[in-house]
Amino acid sequence: MERVLVIGGARGLGAAVARRAREDGYEVVIAARDLAAAEALADEIGATALRIDLQDESTIAAAAQHLAAEGLDHIVTTASAPHDVRATELDRESLVAAFTAKVLGPMLVAKHFAPVLRPTGSMVLFSGVVGWRPGPGSLVKGVTNGAVEYAARHLAADLAPVRVNAVSPGVVDSGAWDRLGEQKAALLAKSAAGTLVGRHGESADLVDAVLWLLRAGFVSGETVHVEGGARHKAG
Repeated sequence: MERVLVIGGARGLGAAVARRAREDGYEVVIAARDLAAAEALADEIGATALRIDLQDESTIAAAAQHLAAEGLDHIVTTASAPHDVRATELDRESLVAAFTAKVLGPMLVAKHFAPVLRPTGSMVLFSGVVGWRPGPGSLVKGVTNGAVEYAARHLAADLAPVRVNAVSPGVVDSGAWDRLGEQKAALLAKSAAGTLVGRHGESADLVDAVLWLLRAGFVSGETVHVEGGARHKAG
């Protein structure tokens, strides 16, 4: 049975990936900053849990050491630390946290887990469509998401034959937008109108892409755009 580590797997898209991977017969390890939340989901789906905080390299190193004896086949990292402000409002600490969650953290994961991953294994990073759709207030999210594409390419070359790829979502109804209340429906409708397929994304769309990449043994260094063609929609 192949073993997959889902970083950020206690909630949202990470939890959806963990659930599907377990349903598909993978041995799943759920990692999160909030160990209690990771343990709760692990108990529910028959997985195991450990603590990884991408802002703290020592937790990454400890997790790699913990999993080294049995080895690991795949790593999926969904963590993020949004800092959605204009350039004049940038906070350095928040800026560093955003880059660490999306780029620096996964690179440190590669550092510590490279000896643990089996040669036939893979890493899947998470980017986002805003990396290709610049706009006011999306500076940090756009640059970090864009950087993920290059991180996947260069990590793929550095870790070969271990495969490294990225998934770049569009607007997805993953629960993240529930905080908008009544405005959520308008946001999703606007997103649907901005795609070529005429609908917004669902968590299952991203989970499908992630699980495919785990099995796609001849795909490495790529970014898979799961956004209904939004980058190609005129206007």
